[in-house]
Amino acid sequence: MRLLVAEDDAKLCEVLIRGLRSAGYSVDAASRGDEAFDLLMSHAYDAAVVDWRMPAMDGIEVVSAVRAHGLSLPVLMLTARDMPADRIRGLDAGCDDYLVKPFDFDELLARVRALLRRPAETLGVQLRVGALIIDPAARAASVGGESVALTPTEYAIVELLARRSPGFVRRDAIANHAWPDSLDPIGSNAIDVHIARMRAKLVTAGVRLEAMRRVGYRLVER
Repeated sequence: MRLLVAEDDAKLCEVLIRGLRSAGYSVDAASRGDEAFDLLMSHAYDAAVVDWRMPAMDGIEVVSAVRAHGLSLPVLMLTARDMPADRIRGLDAGCDDYLVKPFDFDELLARVRALLRRPAETLGVQLRVGALIIDPAARAASVGGESVALTPTEYAIVELLARRSPGFVRRDAIANHAWPDSLDPIGSNAIDVHIARMRAKLVTAGVRLEAMRRVGYRLVER
């Protein structure tokens, strides 16, 4: 499970990262709201823990923006605001749960586990571009009911492109998502080789894998 922690308090952020990683999660972190938004739009996270007060964009703005772009991953909002009106505002903006500071870390872990146990919309809803259907729950792709034989790396790339379609996804975002433990694909032809192989496998899918020089790739309906 991959989580994003968006928290501008450096000490608290470090505690959250260390604790969540000890619990077995892969964790990325952001200290600014605009940085959190960019990460959420560039990577496929299973859930996010987002602080309300952050520079550039506050947590409410971040959640509202990603919901407007169609992302439905579970979001736990952290805040010192504890008035009912604040909780209502957070929930109405698209947060799935709300935890008031100061909090017990074991409770945060329990809330994260509860969010991840839900029949998550991000996993339950299939993605469709042209005739291509992506099933995130099964990590599988199909066209006309026939399975498309994608390698794990190819699947990771096509799911990310499908989630961001029709927008372009930067090369570094593709590399960080498909090769999370290595920086080697950035600046090499590894991404281009995988894209070429995927084009051959998706000829009947009614889609195009388009490249923009020095930017990245996008998946669009043909």
